[in-house]
Amino acid sequence: MTTFQILREQGETRGRYVLTRDGLEAELTYTIVNPGLIIADHTGVPEALRGHGEGLALVTRLVEDARTDGVKIVPLCPFVNAQRMRHPDWADAFVS
Repeated sequence: MTTFQILREQGETRGRYVLTRDGLEAELTYTIVNPGLIIADHTGVPEALRGHGEGLALVTRLVEDARTDGVKIVPLCPFVNAQRMRHPDWADAFVS
């Protein structure tokens, strides 16, 4: 089983989660609208990493951090929105 680490990088107006495995990076980027709202705008997973759960791991981390930080997510990214629909237990982390 391959393990990986997800790092969070955040500035004043933008942030991203980066997952590195086998020298490749997958990322989920977001825009900070205000202290209580972010827009998940892009998830990028290299072809070689697709189908192994890296994208889901990035969205899971986003949801966990949003809950911890008291932030709501606008799922502009189609992948994030698709995962939101598959995980109704995440509804509290998203804007209704």
